[in-house]
Amino acid sequence: MSLILAGTNVGSDVWGRIFDFTDYRELLALVHNSVYAGLTLGIVGGLVSIFVVMRDLPFAVHGISELSFAGASGALLLGVSVVGGSLVGSLLAALTVGALGGRARDRNSVIGVLMPFGLGLGVLFLALYKGRAANKFGLLTGQIVAIDDPQLSALIVTSAVVLVGLLVVWRPLTFASTDPDLAAARGVPVAVLGGVFMMLLGLTVAMSVQIVGALLVLSIIVTPGAAAVRVTASPVVATLLSVVFAVTSLVGGILLAVGSSIPISPYVTTIAFAIYLVCRCVGAVRARRGWLSRAAPGTRATSADGPTPA
Repeated sequence: MSLILAGTNVGSDVWGRIFDFTDYRELLALVHNSVYAGLTLGIVGGLVSIFVVMRDLPFAVHGISELSFAGASGALLLGVSVVGGSLVGSLLAALTVGALGGRARDRNSVIGVLMPFGLGLGVLFLALYKGRAANKFGLLTGQIVAIDDPQLSALIVTSAVVLVGLLVVWRPLTFASTDPDLAAARGVPVAVLGGVFMMLLGLTVAMSVQIVGALLVLSIIVTPGAAAVRVTASPVVATLLSVVFAVTSLVGGILLAVGSSIPISPYVTTIAFAIYLVCRCVGAVRARRGWLSRAAPGTRATSADGPTPA
């Protein structure tokens, strides 16, 4: 009986740490910068995520995040701007991957070399850092109260740069991402567009590290796009859904994490993963309906919504 009671107490204590809405309204007022940052990053991350999926760059996102982590850790050790260090690390990684990894095989090899190097540098810098342990942990898993006014301003400015850059190259980048060979034959500067996108991706990764940490950036820059393309083939609809999914994951994760002592990242990644699972199930059902429509005699499938009489 005592073991059952002890287990019940432990379970309630764990649950209380995960979800604690005591004084929620007062606590929410302390994280308004994080909510604004999550909304901003959700919009940018959702837009970038579609191109990451189209260009098959999830592995590159992870590699860039490791160098971003190294840059942020080095800045923390030196006592300079962590945001600046994260940006420097991300851009160096993006330039390296873009310059040395033209083909997918070469790109993956370069990223496979960069990842452990960046992670090792970051661990070294954090081991030498003698400040607060929360600062170290936050670089890996994110901090809900880490966004102050200067950081929020820097994030908004960086987001504006990424959005303007995407707006300028959106149509040719979409063409080059969908069919690079045909785009090159039509005179589209595929290599230049690839380099520009890698720079924009590096900036987005650096912003994401400030909120969800270096280890879980994929949940913001890969998962929304991967979920969106599961339920629609329309580029416009997929882009809109990707933005909605990213904003929901970030803002929802922040709001859930307000009252707990747990880092924000588990909430964000859980919401993102749940959205992906739902989209994958929806996509599977739609694909099965389309297959049954094609298999049924006297019908033809004109869409994923169901059969149309022949």
